[in-house]
Amino acid sequence: MSLDEGTGVKAGIKEVASLAGVSIATVSRALRGFQHVSAETRKRILAAAEALAYPIPNPPNRRIYGRTNSVGVVAPYISRWYFAQVISGAEQALRETGLDLLLSNFSQMKGRERLFQHQLLKGRVDALIVISLPPTEEEFDSMLSLGIPIALVGMHHENCSSIAIDDVGAARTATQHLVNQGHREIAIISGSPKDPFNFSVPEDRRKGFMQVLAESGLAWLPTREVFGEFTMQGAERAVDELLARPNRPTAIFAQSDEMAIGAMRAIRRHGLRVPDDISIVGFDGHEFSEFFELTTVEQPVVKMGEMAAWSIMERLKSPSKEFHSITLPTTLVVRNSTRRLST
Repeated sequence: MSLDEGTGVKAGIKEVASLAGVSIATVSRALRGFQHVSAETRKRILAAAEALAYPIPNPPNRRIYGRTNSVGVVAPYISRWYFAQVISGAEQALRETGLDLLLSNFSQMKGRERLFQHQLLKGRVDALIVISLPPTEEEFDSMLSLGIPIALVGMHHENCSSIAIDDVGAARTATQHLVNQGHREIAIISGSPKDPFNFSVPEDRRKGFMQVLAESGLAWLPTREVFGEFTMQGAERAVDELLARPNRPTAIFAQSDEMAIGAMRAIRRHGLRVPDDISIVGFDGHEFSEFFELTTVEQPVVKMGEMAAWSIMERLKSPSKEFHSITLPTTLVVRNSTRRLST
């Protein structure tokens, strides 16, 4: 008789651990097929779970998903907000199905070369998620040669599944908002002019910005572009430089919320006000954007990580499943960092 039949209370992992005489963590590892659990202990745990009618994963998930029960995630940075949020979404989805996440990050080109040229992930993971790191054709061939499912986040490629947003279109929305508010002298805070990773995002967002200026008949001055390196501190220094130049802009489009927040700090330090003197619109939907009353283009960052994880899990179960390239929508969230110019 199971615990459920005798008491009406459903057995949980705590009861299984107690009956087997082991810790809850050991039960979790054993039932999910992880290593470092002895055969004798695993047998005792399975017997306890069966006696208590505790649901046992399709024994175990390793047989469904592959040999290592791990998914590799490749990202150039892990401390920056965007990458951390995508990784969080992927990790949550993977954890729910008993898969581990193996993170490979690097901020220098040597790390990138080692990862792809020496195939450091070969035999260590059953699938791979690559976040906003456009691979060269040689690097992509190296990834494909691993013979495992691959999902890209923040970019598309015809030979694997991908989840991204329309960065050009989203930047157009942000810039058009400023134009609709009557702004004609609009500056832009871009990423870095010397990007070692060749990210497509900065150029795509700049492209959307420039398209709207051209369509609106607005003159472009190169002195209205500064580079904030996608950090608050970098943007603060960049806006110090911008405000020291002639022809101060009435509005700024920052390619990320963190740069927008840094810009707001610099503007206030110069004795100016947001949005009275300068309007600002950011990009991302950072949790701090609401606190700073920042107008921003919000993208579903956590959801992108979750969808990438589910995409590779589907292909692990059904290797012949078709690739999916998904472009998720973004949303303009208008707050108090932008205002309409009086005519």
